[in-house]
Amino acid sequence: MKLLVIVLNYRVTDLTIDCLRSLVPEIPRVPGMKVAVCENGTGGDAEQKLRAAIVDNGWDRWVELTVIFPNRGFAGGSNLIIRKALASQNPPDYFLLQNADTLVQPGAFETLVRLMDGHPQVGIAGSLLEWPDSSPQGSPFWFPGIASELDRGLKLGIVTRPLSSSLVIDPKSKIASAVGWVGGTSMIIRREAIDAIGSLDEGLYTYFDDVDFCLNAKRAGWPTWFVPESRIIHLEGRSTGVKGNSQKRLPGYWFQARRRFFLKNHGASYTALADAAFLAGFAIWRLRRRIQRKPDTDPQLMLIDSIRNSVFVTGFKMREVVNPALSSM
Repeated sequence: MKLLVIVLNYRVTDLTIDCLRSLVPEIPRVPGMKVAVCENGTGGDAEQKLRAAIVDNGWDRWVELTVIFPNRGFAGGSNLIIRKALASQNPPDYFLLQNADTLVQPGAFETLVRLMDGHPQVGIAGSLLEWPDSSPQGSPFWFPGIASELDRGLKLGIVTRPLSSSLVIDPKSKIASAVGWVGGTSMIIRREAIDAIGSLDEGLYTYFDDVDFCLNAKRAGWPTWFVPESRIIHLEGRSTGVKGNSQKRLPGYWFQARRRFFLKNHGASYTALADAAFLAGFAIWRLRRRIQRKPDTDPQLMLIDSIRNSVFVTGFKMREVVNPALSSM
């Protein structure tokens, strides 16, 4: 098999079907391409709707549906499909993690495969993510660290510009190039990279698993590239409700995943400095916002939640993220 595309469905069944429909033109463009859909704990009639769409549209020639319950998060659901494929008699050369809330633009997958075929040293590559109006979203990125956490908190242009090299990479770039990490929204992975470092960290559940995987791959000698010619429309946050510009309160598992990522990859002292940098910067920003009477666009209770989930309150022991689907059972 050349390429296995993995699409997880969780509470976005109609969007998953739309995503599959956008994949139809890609099938003849990439010989040896298959799609694995994982119904990741939605329940109800999700399985029936997906099976009906696959059969009625004749997609069963290239789509296989797997159903699990309860939800295992992005990492757990993806790993289940990856491990199954690796154990098969014809494991794919490449895996492509594709969010269900996406629409694949013509030639997007063909472009990624061509890049990987032509650059055997590349372990991971990601697409250009766009809003429905074709404006670029905030991807790709350099790896997060103390400087980026300070910047994330302060939100001061005069500070942001000197720190910009440690934050978002310009998505308007027209040339494929090496970056820090790309989002799991549309990420192609070479099988040899998975052989070298293993699959996604299920202890992260849903967030920070992509940046963690790209960092581990880089440390193992498998760099990540950004491929702007591969374009994906991303309807961000439909599964989790979390968007980059949302005022909705961030779920506890987002903070837990962030803490696990820093402790796992950088250790206790570095994590403490990263927490302190964000908390100090964000406290200053909240005071400045009030003095200047700027509109409040931050997620609800962001400062309080960040304090509660910092290592200064929770300690320095690295823990797995609590799966909300299991904790509620």
